[in-house]
Amino acid sequence: MASQQELGQAASDMPTPESSRRSSRRPLIIGAVVALVGAFAYLAYGGVEENLVYFLTPTELVAKGDGVVGRPVRLGGQVVPGSVQWNAETLHLAFRVTDGTKEVAVQSSGAPPQMFRAGIGVVVEGKLGRNGTFDSKSLMVKHSNEYRAPTEGEGQHPARLDKSLIRS
Repeated sequence: MASQQELGQAASDMPTPESSRRSSRRPLIIGAVVALVGAFAYLAYGGVEENLVYFLTPTELVAKGDGVVGRPVRLGGQVVPGSVQWNAETLHLAFRVTDGTKEVAVQSSGAPPQMFRAGIGVVVEGKLGRNGTFDSKSLMVKHSNEYRAPTEGEGQHPARLDKSLIRS
């Protein structure tokens, strides 16, 4: 027969209901922690890179070369005077943007903002094509938040692009 000490040892080796519950939850907790760390790592290193839209000047865009072709970019600069070509029937707008050093040709479809004109600061969002032309899907005009009343004759500018949108 077994001694009292052997029986006590055998009883202590048997799992209790509380210890078996703890051991069955452990793999679930470890799995959840691994999944959370994996999801965080994906968002921090993988998923964010694909969704970033960089803001570049024309000089920076040209310097990046083929590395930026086809990637979403925001391009900021001033509209080069004399470069604006607007077709009111097809709503096609073409112009060049400069930062004072380099110029980039931009094409856009849709009506331009009312304040759009040569010499104004713009931010265009889109992708650089293989042909070197920036295809814009969004055109924003940069302006100050200070209101200044137009001077005499300024309100009747003959080359206003928005006038061509209104049919008589």
